[in-house]
Amino acid sequence: MFATALTLTLAGCAHSSSAPHAASRSRTTTATTVAPSTTTTTPATTTTSAAPSTTVAAPFTGTISTVTAAQLGSTYHAGCPVGPDGLRLLHLSYIGFDGAPHVGTMVVNAAVAPPVVDAFAQLFRARFPIRQMRPVADFGGSDDVSMAADNTSGFNCRFVADTTKWSVHAYGEAIDVNTVENPYLVDGRVEPPAASAFVDRTNVRPGMAAPGTALNDAFAAIGWYWGGRFHSPDYQHFSKTGG
Repeated sequence: MFATALTLTLAGCAHSSSAPHAASRSRTTTATTVAPSTTTTTPATTTTSAAPSTTVAAPFTGTISTVTAAQLGSTYHAGCPVGPDGLRLLHLSYIGFDGAPHVGTMVVNAAVAPPVVDAFAQLFRARFPIRQMRPVADFGGSDDVSMAADNTSGFNCRFVADTTKWSVHAYGEAIDVNTVENPYLVDGRVEPPAASAFVDRTNVRPGMAAPGTALNDAFAAIGWYWGGRFHSPDYQHFSKTGG
């Protein structure tokens, strides 16, 4: 595997004290005695102010590399509409729900790799939170298991659910983002089931897709379509083709 010459780096951009004089005077009926004066010198106190701290945001890095059939694991098999030569492995910086920067991995079609890097660079600058980013191969090629893990992913050679039609994911031209915060609603089901708390889309919370959010804006900027407008809303789904 070799990395192409694409690396984006975007700067994010976190007394003195005085001693009292001692002077005393005693008196008798015949004489007055004045005690010698005492002078106390207090050393000057120098206060050094520390230089203000400067916090530099971690840079965004996005790399594009070739990918092998072995790396694709159970997400690829003979007969898939796109083979390893037509796919690319991305390493992308993202901000987690912990507020810290992380680096994730995703597989997409070679033709869409550069604009996808641009979209995630925009999300990184906006500090849009992503739970995790791993290839579906890490979940045995199971879309259901990947969704239940709140995983953000791209390529997976599979059919559209309950059909024999290739999903846009099989072409590497679709990405699912934060699958728990952004469920797929179909035939009265919520996929994944853990996403039930996010069926109400009027209460927009961190990590959610909605018109005007950083997530929707980033994909709109590269000309991709949002599945939240489907007849069966697929809020997690963004694709190049609109499918």
